[in-house]
Amino acid sequence: MLSELSDWFWQERLWFPEGLGWADLEDRDGRVYAKARDLWVALPIALVFLLIRQIFERMVATPLASLLGVKETVRLRAPHNPTLESFYCSVTKNPTQSLVWSLCKQTGCSERQVQRWFRRRRNQDRPSLLKKFREASWRFTFYLLAFIAGLAALIDKPWLYELKEMWQGFPVLTLLPSQYWYYMIELGFYGSLLFSVASDVKRKDFKEQIVHHVATILLISFSWCVNYIRAGTLIMLVHDSSDYFLESAKMFNYAGWRNACNYIFIVFAAVFIITRLVIFPFWIIYCTWVYPVTIYQPFFGYYFFNGLLMTLQCLHIFWAVLIIRIAVRFLTNNEKVDDERSDKDETDESEEEEDVKKNGPLQNGHAVHNNNHSKTE
Repeated sequence: MLSELSDWFWQERLWFPEGLGWADLEDRDGRVYAKARDLWVALPIALVFLLIRQIFERMVATPLASLLGVKETVRLRAPHNPTLESFYCSVTKNPTQSLVWSLCKQTGCSERQVQRWFRRRRNQDRPSLLKKFREASWRFTFYLLAFIAGLAALIDKPWLYELKEMWQGFPVLTLLPSQYWYYMIELGFYGSLLFSVASDVKRKDFKEQIVHHVATILLISFSWCVNYIRAGTLIMLVHDSSDYFLESAKMFNYAGWRNACNYIFIVFAAVFIITRLVIFPFWIIYCTWVYPVTIYQPFFGYYFFNGLLMTLQCLHIFWAVLIIRIAVRFLTNNEKVDDERSDKDETDESEEEEDVKKNGPLQNGHAVHNNNHSKTE
């Protein structure tokens, strides 16, 4: 059964144009070609990345956060309440008005106390500013180094300047050591992001991020197997060219350096739009969608590869809308650049101030009186 499934999956008509096959990618005469089994190397690389990340965040990112003045906001903890805690964990974190009334009857708390408890409890689950900074600094470091390494690997290659060169001699394209490591490191990094997704900061585009990571891993893996390596290296370079700007803008935002954050974000927006909405669709996708059919007949791999590219392009458009919205708001109203995808802390500051005026200072949501007696809200 497994043997039959493997034979069907690796049949040449799915992966190659007519007249070409796996025999064309056998090593010969000192020429080395990409092999599907090479992709297993990315798995230990992903695990190494997870280890390096832990060391980096503790030894580099945390001291850097202190140096840049990253300050944590003081969060009031929700008072211990087994009934509300059970409801929060098992039912919903955002109860409707009718559920709030029901919880008031069960706990004997006022509507206001229940709403405040849920606000504070949700805040407790939100990632801290330091956690966000450490994650952004790790990604900034990788994307910057990956872009520099990718540029160094491609700077002397003819297909960087004339995209049609990526198909010259296809599929008999010799694998270079720089291409091998560029692929394995990128694949290992995105694998590590997929492994750590449960513990990373979750934003409103969480599902889109998962789709992006999976599509990227499939794209890298598939292009490796069928020797679309020249196209793959260009695609990775285009994507790495803007991401480090975004992560550096986040770092300055978390540190409270508003002007630096704003101006870096505008640079990021410009680079993102040029690379993802102009170069990627009109240069790269054109050379993978239109030009190849002038050389050979379309086959399944051709449609699958371009389908993955179009999936990425849809995500680019989705993110571009968010980016342009933030940039326009900054340029027209001089508002602070803020990540619309991030889940912001909720506050009951106005209610606290009102209680201070009426009852004196508050402690854990309760008024404190000089007669050593406390009165609930």
